[in-house]
Amino acid sequence: MPALTDIPGIGKASFELLEAAGFHDVDSLARAGTDELLRELERANGILNITKRPPTRANIEKWIRAARKLRGEPDEAPAPEPVMPVDYEQTPAVASMLAAAPCAIPLPGRQLVERGIGVGEIPPGILLNRYSGDLEIRIEDRLPGSSRPPKPLANQYVQVAESQAASKLEIDTARVKSVSEVTPGRSSGRRMVASKPANTVEDRVSLLRAPREETNAGKDPNSRRYIRGVLHPHPWSLRFGAVVTLLLLLLLPLAIASSFLLLLHDSDSDAYQWVRPWWLVFPLALPVAGLGWMIWGMSCSCRICGQKLFVPKKHRKNAKAHHLPLVGYILPLILHLLVFHWFRCTHCGTPVRLRK
Repeated sequence: MPALTDIPGIGKASFELLEAAGFHDVDSLARAGTDELLRELERANGILNITKRPPTRANIEKWIRAARKLRGEPDEAPAPEPVMPVDYEQTPAVASMLAAAPCAIPLPGRQLVERGIGVGEIPPGILLNRYSGDLEIRIEDRLPGSSRPPKPLANQYVQVAESQAASKLEIDTARVKSVSEVTPGRSSGRRMVASKPANTVEDRVSLLRAPREETNAGKDPNSRRYIRGVLHPHPWSLRFGAVVTLLLLLLLPLAIASSFLLLLHDSDSDAYQWVRPWWLVFPLALPVAGLGWMIWGMSCSCRICGQKLFVPKKHRKNAKAHHLPLVGYILPLILHLLVFHWFRCTHCGTPVRLRK
């Protein structure tokens, strides 16, 4: 069967334009009228902008004559009545159908699997504004059924399913009692509040937010010795992790330097006779300190942001973080923590204290 591209003058852009207008084969082009086809092509090109120069009336007449020639029809034969796409959305019946369809009912995937229907077997939906031929319109007053809410019982604390089959447990509603019936002297409209002694020693929430009065007694609020911040839940674990990390930071340069000097002493003992053999303890202690840092130092984190305090990270640090030029952030944080018993988190800048 001849295709549209077999007609002289129909290139790639013209072929796409004809398909967009609804003319997919030679038969549909041969049955079309010149004026109607010209109007549809101009409309399709105005929406999709397929080509800069739409076909002229002379081009369309040549295409139609060539299509009729391929079908074996004489040029002088009268053209059949063209079947052009219709905009059914302008029809009052279709407009009322669309207005009465506020929701769509999807096809369940389980139904497709049970009946063995493939996705490719489902026909695509028609475009009501580009449909050719007669259209059957069916309007139904049907909406998807909505489940009714369960009927509440007289008791406001227990709800029982409507059907016995829906409930796995059989509940005797006659034996269900409300809280007001169980608790004597309690009205149903009031909340139950636990009584609290008037002479409470200390509120836990206030202890987390501010230290005790005797902790900062006689200290200048502007000095570093003034302990501030939220209370860390594990202060002694944080101190121990800080000590292990400090030991690792001190042993690392000592182990490197002592190892280098011990190697020089072995090669030239006379020139490096001042090197002591016991300096070997620094390289040997470095793996032990590293193991302790991995166990206790890496587990220490901020109470607020949860970031690791003694693990170097390459993200941007907080402006209030403890920092020393050419030293970094971890060592100043450890010194401030051990000396003043509080610190500012390197990552979020929140003050955290280690004393109540």
